Amino acid sequence: MSKAPVAVFDLGKTNSKLFVVSAQGKVIDEARTRPLWRQEADIRVLDDAALFAWMKGELARVVAAHGVDRVIFSGHGCTFALVAGDDLVHPILDYEQEPPVDTGARIDAMVPDFRETFSPPLPLGFNYGRHLLWLNERDPDLIGRADAILAYPQFWSWKFFGRKVSEVSYLGCHSHLWAPLKDDFSSLVDRMGWRSKMPEFARAGSVIGTHVVTLEDGRSVDVAVHNGVHDSNSALYFYRSLGFSDFTLVSTGTWVIVFNPASPLERLDPARDMLANVTVDRQPVATARFMGGREYDVASGSWTRPVTAEAIASAIAKQAFALPSFAAGGPMPGHEGRFVGPAVEGEERAAAALLYVALMTDLSLDLIGSENEIVIDGGLVKTGHYAAVLAALRPGQTVHTSANPEGSAFGAAALVFDADGRNPFVNDCAVAEPALLPGLRDYRREWRRQVARAHGEAGGRKERRA
Repeated sequence: MSKAPVAVFDLGKTNSKLFVVSAQGKVIDEARTRPLWRQEADIRVLDDAALFAWMKGELARVVAAHGVDRVIFSGHGCTFALVAGDDLVHPILDYEQEPPVDTGARIDAMVPDFRETFSPPLPLGFNYGRHLLWLNERDPDLIGRADAILAYPQFWSWKFFGRKVSEVSYLGCHSHLWAPLKDDFSSLVDRMGWRSKMPEFARAGSVIGTHVVTLEDGRSVDVAVHNGVHDSNSALYFYRSLGFSDFTLVSTGTWVIVFNPASPLERLDPARDMLANVTVDRQPVATARFMGGREYDVASGSWTRPVTAEAIASAIAKQAFALPSFAAGGPMPGHEGRFVGPAVEGEERAAAALLYVALMTDLSLDLIGSENEIVIDGGLVKTGHYAAVLAALRPGQTVHTSANPEGSAFGAAALVFDADGRNPFVNDCAVAEPALLPGLRDYRREWRRQVARAHGEAGGRKERRA
């Protein structure tokens, strides 16, 4: 049993991070970089060589500095790699790009029924099977030249070790490629002849190989490579490992992902970006989501400082509302985000944006039937008052916040520690006190009224066009 620290690469779309987690469950080192997505002809792709160079350099640094002897990867969803032998056969696509209209219509007609895959119809590459179909339209021979379709975390473990494996929490994340109730690949995979391209499964956290790190003094050190995991599913695993059982997880970052294991899958509405994720233990979990972190950034005017209670109270008093949606997907698709009411700028605009994200979270919790405890994890905790506002909006539920906002990274580390038969993490979550904001309940009621009216009008327009 190793007592050395674990290196976790937590790979987000906007920010990629390295955390070194000690055997006592503490972050003792970290580093960050921004992945480069470059334009290549008519598509955007990842500069994987630049990111790999950064990762190798940082891993060598923390092996030398802290004696790290294990590494694991937690990755954002919707991303895949086509590989053959030791090479990529096509650059890794940025999931935020839409296929041409005529192509989109053809490929969308090919996807399985929602009740098979629990992958809702989404734009761009939010279902990465959709982008696989797009590449197949662009070059019908391309996928045939690949010997493996790798999910994003497994691409990186392959880069570090060379073994190609699959992992269920990533494949089961609204990809169109997995049938959760069958615990098997979807009919699309077999129809397209892709099953042979899917490597053997390994459980998230299991050891799949060894990477040799060469240090500056010439020494070589073996680092065990553990199979990676989908980031939000990793966060769910982490809080379950802390002892939470009947709870709803609100995992926040670029996306706000709401997991409610207590919700029946029959409740899911594919038209509102609701889906089933699949846990590392192969169990489907009812999920709702919207691009909350991205929406907050856009709606707030890229505000980066905490928002004060006074600014939130002012936005409420002025009846300044942000209405959905400021990014693709979510429970209100097809709507363009906008502000209504008195104009607000600076911190007041950020306050209206924060209220918006809290109200969208509140709406998502209603849609998924959340009545149990709530645990909030991730970057939105840092905005100030997000958890307190949500606690005020949900007085019948206890809202917990994590002292550690990096649940996906800690979940990945917990998977590694659990492979050794030990878990050093302790539950240090705090109960969020409800914000005392006069008029919040009326503000919520009016926001819901305006959202419902806009949703009804949009539905009417769609019916008239049909």
